[in-house]
Amino acid sequence: MSQRKRNGRLLGEDRRRRILEWMREEGSARVSVLARALAVSEVTVRQDLEKLETDGHVVRVHGGAYLKSVPQQVRAMTLFHEENSEAKEKIGAKAASMVHDGETIILDSGSTGTAVAAALLGRSDVTVITNALNIALMLGAEPGFDVHVTGGQFKAPTLSLSGDRAAGFFQGLYAQKLFLATAAIDLTNGLTYPALGDIPVKRAMIDSAEEVYLVADSTKIGQRSFCVLGGLENVDAMITDSGIRAEDRKRIEAVGVEIIIAD
Repeated sequence: MSQRKRNGRLLGEDRRRRILEWMREEGSARVSVLARALAVSEVTVRQDLEKLETDGHVVRVHGGAYLKSVPQQVRAMTLFHEENSEAKEKIGAKAASMVHDGETIILDSGSTGTAVAAALLGRSDVTVITNALNIALMLGAEPGFDVHVTGGQFKAPTLSLSGDRAAGFFQGLYAQKLFLATAAIDLTNGLTYPALGDIPVKRAMIDSAEEVYLVADSTKIGQRSFCVLGGLENVDAMITDSGIRAEDRKRIEAVGVEIIIAD
């Protein structure tokens, strides 16, 4: 029997990790929604939220909880996911080096997408479409960029816009390149994300781009989140770090995805 699952259900520690992952994307969550997503009782979810509150991660409210750090993060315009920053900076620099003057690109939200944006500073004649408010503010102040921002529902932890309205913004738009982020890469199920509202946005981005580059550090390979976008065949290439395992690289390349190492 798996140490992480019993009778198909996540055990406590891993379940609380999933809840925290969800809230780091959404900012808050309702007990009823988490219970359905995790296939456990609402009593179990309340107990998990109580433990997360005791540990200082969340604040419980009637019917749910919210991430304790969200107000400070939004005021400071910072992102929660800052781990593996060195790898993300290298991935960002490699991605930026592939952008040519005069191109239109789509930059996905998140810390790796932000690293791509930071590496683009100083460039000129680049049109950027993004659902990330921090990226829009970073590049919008630069004279060399024409920045377009989607509408949609604001997600505080990722400083991004999500949902159907954000997805609808891409209708009729065309970009040479999309730099797509992901929460996790399951080699069987493909790209997965913590939030259901992200899925239509990612699909719309993919449909609007001629070339799709997945920007993800190697620690995300072999992980799985709540919501499945689709298989790796949705992307043309993956820009990652040198920590990728040989067997993982072989499996990803086997479905026709080019691996580009940022070094």
